[in-house]
Amino acid sequence: MWTESPLLRDVGAALLTAVVAAAVLRFWEVVANRELLDQVSFSLASSVISPFPIREFLLFWCELVLRSQLKSKKMVHITVGFAYFLMWPLFSSDDVYAPFLAPLIIELNIVKVTLIGLGIVKDEGVVNSMTRHGDRRELLKGPLYYACAVTLTTIIFWRTSPISIAVLCNLFAGDGVADIVGRRLGHAKLPHNNDKSYAGSIAMFIAGFIASALLMCYFHHFGFVEQSWRMVLAFGVISFVAAVVESLPISTRLDDNLTVTLASALVGALVFHFIGVRNLCCMNSDGSNISAIVQMVFAGSSSK
Repeated sequence: MWTESPLLRDVGAALLTAVVAAAVLRFWEVVANRELLDQVSFSLASSVISPFPIREFLLFWCELVLRSQLKSKKMVHITVGFAYFLMWPLFSSDDVYAPFLAPLIIELNIVKVTLIGLGIVKDEGVVNSMTRHGDRRELLKGPLYYACAVTLTTIIFWRTSPISIAVLCNLFAGDGVADIVGRRLGHAKLPHNNDKSYAGSIAMFIAGFIASALLMCYFHHFGFVEQSWRMVLAFGVISFVAAVVESLPISTRLDDNLTVTLASALVGALVFHFIGVRNLCCMNSDGSNISAIVQMVFAGSSSK
């Protein structure tokens, strides 16, 4: 990198991460304001001269994703999240400053959405792109919980813990895709929650699991986490539990950004500890503190 100082490198990486995430967020704000989705979807499909099956597939994809769902706040949810996540390898190997500097853009966004949600600052682009019904007060719920969950996950677990991968992939990909698929294909509702569908829950499990496995490979390439079939299986268990928790009525009453985060973190700590993963918390490189906590939980349960 351009500097030998871990602090300067981490500051530079944080600023670059902020620029990239802000650019992606700004893109969706512009799209929401200008209502370009219908034009983009149909012009893309109509410009392709191809055999009938390919053309029909493109038309279906444009209708499903671009026209119908890009207006959803979940596209902000997914794309900004992964833009932020993929920048983590830029930070220095000295993790003293990085976990606190990496979420700089998220921390600034917490202040921003709070001010807009309270009506102190007006920004229709943010309201249109990050809320379901165009009500600024919605920013004080899901979007604010989402930003806080991402920030705390980054600071506590960081890139050396597979728990951060499980939490953020289920939050970014799983929950985001569940909303998109559920709105389009979720005709069959779950018996225990009419607000959720089989299609949405299945999509959440698959998307969260696949994203976790891919991000495991991505971070393993940089030497941050272990890569093995045991890890893949562990991510599958965590994504399944996260999808089940997201389908429960309590997730509707509270907020799935909270319940999915807590479920993924708690189950992740138990599952990864069970398969012998040590580095579960960036605050302690050998993971002994997490192991002690898990052992205390089991000891407390068995003594009752």
